[in-house]
Amino acid sequence: MQRVTAVIAEELSKCYDVTIVSFEAPEQQDLSMYGLKDYPVKVLFTHFPETGKWKSMLYNVYSHLYKNVLPKTPITSDLYAHSSFPRQKREAVVKILKEGQFDTIIAVNSYLSMRLATIKRDLGNVKAIGWIYNSFNAFIREASPYLRTELKYHYGRQLQKLDETVLLYLQDSEMYYHAYGFSPFVIPNPLTIKPGAPSTGKNKRFLAVGRLLPQHKGFDLLIKAFEKFAQHNEDWYLDIVGDGSEKKALVQMIEERNLTKRIKIHPFTEDIQMFYSQASVYVSSSRWKDFGLVLVQAMAHGLPVISSDLPSSKEILGDFGMYFKSGDADDLSRRLQDATTMEWQLKSNEAIMISQRFNANVIAEQWKTLIESDGQRKRKS
Repeated sequence: MQRVTAVIAEELSKCYDVTIVSFEAPEQQDLSMYGLKDYPVKVLFTHFPETGKWKSMLYNVYSHLYKNVLPKTPITSDLYAHSSFPRQKREAVVKILKEGQFDTIIAVNSYLSMRLATIKRDLGNVKAIGWIYNSFNAFIREASPYLRTELKYHYGRQLQKLDETVLLYLQDSEMYYHAYGFSPFVIPNPLTIKPGAPSTGKNKRFLAVGRLLPQHKGFDLLIKAFEKFAQHNEDWYLDIVGDGSEKKALVQMIEERNLTKRIKIHPFTEDIQMFYSQASVYVSSSRWKDFGLVLVQAMAHGLPVISSDLPSSKEILGDFGMYFKSGDADDLSRRLQDATTMEWQLKSNEAIMISQRFNANVIAEQWKTLIESDGQRKRKS
């Protein structure tokens, strides 16, 4: 999220005065790694002040009532918006945003988008845009780790206070329209790294990149599929790059299958281009997805892509992708085998062409169109 924000800020700073307001402590932010020092982007650090004990108790009581007892109406939703974002915190954020004299404010992520919706009336004549990273299915589905069921009405109600909401997928915009009555603007994320040397396709290596978290990226599924594939293939290897809480379990899976010489888990590195350049095929085994930025990065290095058949992946890859049924290790194993016999150079050339649609300057033009539009969203009649 921070990386994408920095890339878009850099591009927009060529046309606008751009400020990034961060609610994290300065020592937690290493913005120099994004090259912001080379662009006139101002960075302000602020924080949400603490709320007093007794006020917090009152706010918590109402929050409990809204989630568990009260009907979900515009009035109760607005009251919950204020109870979950207490006055002291609202006033502190409004103060710093007003001092910036901004014409447009973009809230980066769903949490800050909700906060921006709550204070929009206090900001005056400012264009307020929410930028949502989570896919609709990941965010709204049953048992979602992001949004509790009892807050789904509240979420849609508050977003409609913004001038615009930005999503990453067209399919999600349609889902928001059917669920909440408005169609958010769709802007995909840009390529956030400078590609390294393109792959030559000579190394018989599959590559997967992502956070090692249970279920989400499906690395457990990928290891099971590779085990089946390896029973009939002795030449190809698998590199997984990432860190996270699932690493120990994944290493154990690899050891139990006697695949330590064929599968390696590497810690995440800022020189991720090296892994893309040395691989021949990228594999995305995700069970659900936010925005498949790694798919774009892989294609920018000329890598053909195997992916689960999620609608979000298909929106990025189109007919180019080699798809397997999401969650099906046997089907993924078959796609791994298919990849070893494909016309690699044709696929590689197509990958690079598709990745150019996600160049930062191309995506920034879409942001400029949104910023300068009249903000009239399509709603249900």
